[in-house]
Amino acid sequence: MPRLKVTISYDGTAFSGFQIQPNGRTVQGEIERCLSKMHKGQSVRVTPSGRTDAGVHAVGQVIHFDSPLTIPETNWTKALNALLPDDVRAVKAEIVPANFHARYDVKRKEYRYRLLHRETPDLFRRHYTWHVPEALDLDAMRRGAAYLVGTHDFSSFCAAGSNVKNKVRTIYELEILRDADEVVVRIVGNGFLYNMVRIIVGNLLEVGKGHVPPEEIRAILEARDRRRAFETAPAHGLYLWRVDY
Repeated sequence: MPRLKVTISYDGTAFSGFQIQPNGRTVQGEIERCLSKMHKGQSVRVTPSGRTDAGVHAVGQVIHFDSPLTIPETNWTKALNALLPDDVRAVKAEIVPANFHARYDVKRKEYRYRLLHRETPDLFRRHYTWHVPEALDLDAMRRGAAYLVGTHDFSSFCAAGSNVKNKVRTIYELEILRDADEVVVRIVGNGFLYNMVRIIVGNLLEVGKGHVPPEEIRAILEARDRRRAFETAPAHGLYLWRVDY
């Protein structure tokens, strides 16, 4: 039975997250509902590269599933998009080897967090950026971010209550970019703990606002204690940008 690897995008605003839940609209639920229609009522389970929380968006999420349908590879995106809701789109579909796994074969993931950095909020970007009106020292944020690049125990940047035992991860790139009236935090790593990117963003903002020096990021990292870190950035500014295999 052919295995399909599909890159999808979604607007997370109206979703309770990616993973199916008993009460709540989810990205996985919409995709599997679409696939069930294509397979005449048969249940088809999808596996993602990772789950995203309520409100988090994706530009390049990746899923896999198995299907007996004889649809040409080039027609899969059109077939899926004909049945998917407007806030989920199939971007690319590929037939891959049967042993491909969307989660376990991931080599790198890229997330981006968008901050609207201006005095007044923007009605039309309220679900897609976190509005930060205060002055920000981007160079200080970059100096703080540099302490996080490399392989570290990121316990201080993992949501309390996570049951993951190994909290060592590698960050390959961490950039603070200016894009017109937005500041974009771009982060690439081999994997991320629960809320890790959002906690990093929240802490770098404390540096940018001048509340703590850049060196405090190193101290927080070395403490390996979530209680040492500052607030978690809200979900709606976060995008799963790309997954590499």
